[in-house]
Amino acid sequence: MKHSLLLVAIIFAGLASRVDAHFVLISPAASLAQNRLGDPQKIRPCGGVSANPARGTPANPGVPSGAVTNVKGGTELPLLVQETIFHPGHYRVALARTAAQLPPDPEVTTAQTPQGMRSQSAVIQTPPVAPILLDGIFAHTERPTQNFEGQIPIPNINCQNCVLQVIEFMADHPGIAVDGGHNYHHCAILNITADPAKPIDTRW
Repeated sequence: MKHSLLLVAIIFAGLASRVDAHFVLISPAASLAQNRLGDPQKIRPCGGVSANPARGTPANPGVPSGAVTNVKGGTELPLLVQETIFHPGHYRVALARTAAQLPPDPEVTTAQTPQGMRSQSAVIQTPPVAPILLDGIFAHTERPTQNFEGQIPIPNINCQNCVLQVIEFMADHPGIAVDGGHNYHHCAILNITADPAKPIDTRW
């Protein structure tokens, strides 16, 4: 019996080490309702998951939360992320007037390893170019002990229902890139009002 329990524990530990990362977008409020792990978050640009016939699970495009965050242009917006299932990697933040105008996911380098094909790295824009606001942030190789916190520089524009996207790139992530590939996705809807005392940011 002890040997059987030990075997189960070893198998579970192996599976846990290979599980996909997950994160919850705490602030600003996410555009889709999230469960405690942050799901559904695989499909770009803003989350959802495709049907998985092998597991017998249907597609889940997500349920709109209806959340909208009002923010003044030319200021900084707090960003708060909780990584619910650890994976080494980093995060990227982008802003567009519509979800269709959000940039593609970053190009990922993969390599064959003893554990199979794994993601190695992703292109990071340094400095970031619009519509990307932040890139390569919250880089980590160990399990976080607290939430990730930062500030998002909001351009000085007028934009109702602008779409802010936060993605997590996962390094050492197995498998073929399906759905979001080696990235997980969340979005937030922002109503941005320009500061009349500052010049308008023409990049948007």
